[in-house]
Amino acid sequence: MPRVKHGVASHARHKKALEHAKGYYGGRSKLFRTAREAVDRALAYSYRGRKEKKRDFRSLWIVRINAAARMHGLSYSRLMYGLSQAGVDVNRRMLADLAVHDPEAFGRLAETAKAQF
Repeated sequence: MPRVKHGVASHARHKKALEHAKGYYGGRSKLFRTAREAVDRALAYSYRGRKEKKRDFRSLWIVRINAAARMHGLSYSRLMYGLSQAGVDVNRRMLADLAVHDPEAFGRLAETAKAQF
């Protein structure tokens, strides 16, 4: 059986990890073992971060909608309930955008929600 040397595969693996670690501080960008650990952790954080971003934006939208709703004498939950009872199907992202950029349109939606009580 012929002897197998792993130099090419090892070099490719090392090069890939070090390429990913480019820009990291100190040994994290120069030493293979440290770079591999840093890259693995960074990939795990980025995967988790993509999930967290969705949660963070939803909570930001809710905060903005609540602040705008309270200017019209409603709480967030009563606004959302009133809109659903009125059959207004607007998602939180659009509501938050209206609250920030078009307060008059948001005010009309708030009045629609108020009319349900």
